[in-house]
Amino acid sequence: MNIVIEIHYKSDSRALQTGKFPLRGRTSVQVALDFWKQIKKEMSYHAQLENVIADGNQDITQQVIALEEQEWNKSMNDNLPF
Repeated sequence: MNIVIEIHYKSDSRALQTGKFPLRGRTSVQVALDFWKQIKKEMSYHAQLENVIADGNQDITQQVIALEEQEWNKSMNDNLPF
């Protein structure tokens, strides 16, 4: 099963990137977060997430932001020496 993800973001200007991805046992939020990470990695400017749409009608922006924060906090806690 495939899912279409639209990511609206700001860098030096507003932009939109769309992609069609296989789920492969992942949720749409996980797929969207992976796509967002790829976009940020390719950007030379700091990109700011505005909106994430799955399959043209589901707004999953808050879930993607929450998952990104959760992963960030987990990675920060794993590197502490105590």
